[in-house]
Amino acid sequence: MSTLVLLTLTGLGLGALYFLIASGLSLIFGLMDVLNFAHGALVTAGAYAAWRLTGHLPFAVAIAAAIATGAVLAALIETVLIRPLYSRPKDQILVTVGLGLALPALVQGIWGADARQLRAPRQLAGTVSVLGAKVPTDRFVLIAAAIVVLAALKLFLSRTRYGLVVRAGVEDRAMVTALGIDVRKAFTLVFAIGGALAGLAGALGGVYFGSVSPDQGTSLLVFGFVVVVIGGMGRTDGVALAAAAVGLIQQFTNYYAASGLGDFAAVAILAVVLLARGNRDGARRLIRRAA
Repeated sequence: MSTLVLLTLTGLGLGALYFLIASGLSLIFGLMDVLNFAHGALVTAGAYAAWRLTGHLPFAVAIAAAIATGAVLAALIETVLIRPLYSRPKDQILVTVGLGLALPALVQGIWGADARQLRAPRQLAGTVSVLGAKVPTDRFVLIAAAIVVLAALKLFLSRTRYGLVVRAGVEDRAMVTALGIDVRKAFTLVFAIGGALAGLAGALGGVYFGSVSPDQGTSLLVFGFVVVVIGGMGRTDGVALAAAAVGLIQQFTNYYAASGLGDFAAVAILAVVLLARGNRDGARRLIRRAA
């Protein structure tokens, strides 16, 4: 029983980390149709910002610095590089792929390629006993952070002026601009929110793994894309459920099958989902033709 509880809560913690990454990806792509391959670099930037401050300042300050680092970098990327390319999606992909490679290389050039230990505060370094299982405290912090982010995103998109402006701007940018609303500021805000979530994921990911490394964000980005595709572009609830499912499947597969097979299982699920959607879309086209 204790093993089941430990695997479940650890899997949910990993899923929460995936959600923090995927939610920013989903927000940017779902609302702005920008496939941001530099998102993993923002995760790395947030992780290193937290690592540099941990031990010198309170951990809450390190988390805030990681969030701010991700938000500022994302806003700069959108303003300087993405904004001139909104009508050129292929160029957007090339630019973000280049940034996704260049920023981790810059981090590696400054701090080296070796992983750096991130010492979590004493409050997060212990364990919590749940039904006989000793679960690391940071798993609960990740789960709580994911729940707060999910609620905040839903409120932002449905209850705030900027959320409504972004959704309207995506549907008909020219009309919204004609009404005197500056859609560019709203789009920059969306990018900044996505970057802030990436920075938060980087900092909490460093706590989860106990270390940070230049390629950590890129590795996590792969599973972020898996979660977004499974959950659905722009569907926050679907992304949350997909993240939890992927995290749980990875943990249980690694424990009951073999270490490392969890990654394969996640990719296999992605393939099954894509095939099922392809078959479903094909069936719908046949029905329409028959009608």
